[in-house]
Amino acid sequence: MNRQIRLAARPVGFPKESDFEMVEIPVAEPSEGEVLTRTLFLSLDPYMRGRMNDTRSYSPPVPIGGVMVGRTVSEVVTSRDPGFTAGDVVLGFGNWQDYALMTGKTLRKLDPASAPVTTALGVVGMPGQSAYVGLLDIGQPQPTETVVVSAASGAVGSLVGQIAKIKGCRVVGIAGGDAKCRYVVDELGFDACIDHRAADFGAALARACPEGVDINFENVGGAVLQAVWPLLNDFARVVICGLIAHYNDATPAPILDLRAVLIKRFTLRGFIITDHNVRLDDFQRDVSAWLREGRIKYREDIVDGLEHAPEAFIGLLHGRNFGKLIVRVAL
Repeated sequence: MNRQIRLAARPVGFPKESDFEMVEIPVAEPSEGEVLTRTLFLSLDPYMRGRMNDTRSYSPPVPIGGVMVGRTVSEVVTSRDPGFTAGDVVLGFGNWQDYALMTGKTLRKLDPASAPVTTALGVVGMPGQSAYVGLLDIGQPQPTETVVVSAASGAVGSLVGQIAKIKGCRVVGIAGGDAKCRYVVDELGFDACIDHRAADFGAALARACPEGVDINFENVGGAVLQAVWPLLNDFARVVICGLIAHYNDATPAPILDLRAVLIKRFTLRGFIITDHNVRLDDFQRDVSAWLREGRIKYREDIVDGLEHAPEAFIGLLHGRNFGKLIVRVAL
């Protein structure tokens, strides 16, 4: 039988476990050109919250009763595509379930001997590519510039800061709690990290950025972005990768004072990584090399059991994970 976690109701505010339901259906057989896969690992990412809303966005919403979406690392069970054989390990959108049918053209083979397969969901996967493209192509860092990165211990933010250091920048992270901030500085090599939960967060961030901020890589929004806003230098670049502080808002978030964009002539740009797949090969080449050279580190937060995916996802939206959040589906 195939266990699936489906969307039972559209959340109002933060999702609840009752917004999900687990069902069991028979495992399907592949048709010509299809591959039956068994899910090994499921990636949990903040963008999934937006897919739970019935609103216009860059991707269609998950329908009520539909299987929750998500990238997976899976093992091929049966293949009716000549490019794949049983036992191959593949990356694809297998979603929140034990087994999935996918077409071969949507899959990418992984080599478990070259790197842990979970890295395809994190540091050399979509989060890593978001960090690489957002910082290098939109942020365009220059040596000695100050880069501020929110959610700095997470899958995207941790790589942004490390790449910025490779490019010769001064890097200030923002994270939630002492443990995450210590990790960002002591393990990842950031110059400073500020706890956004601290009572003097805004003042502490200003002290950590005495020369102002040239690049803000934003994953959070809300009070975090508001604290960075007055510190932005003339011609700064603000890269909007995520706004997790607003994903559960029932009403639109207030707009920041846009006079600063005009007065300081800075660039404010959001991006969706699927628009930048032309950079995929460059990203994988560079980040894989930095990993081999020991210039990049990563951390994974692995939860065991598909049945725990809803709880883990809710925790992600509350900032409870520490590193790239992954569900080990096949125990």
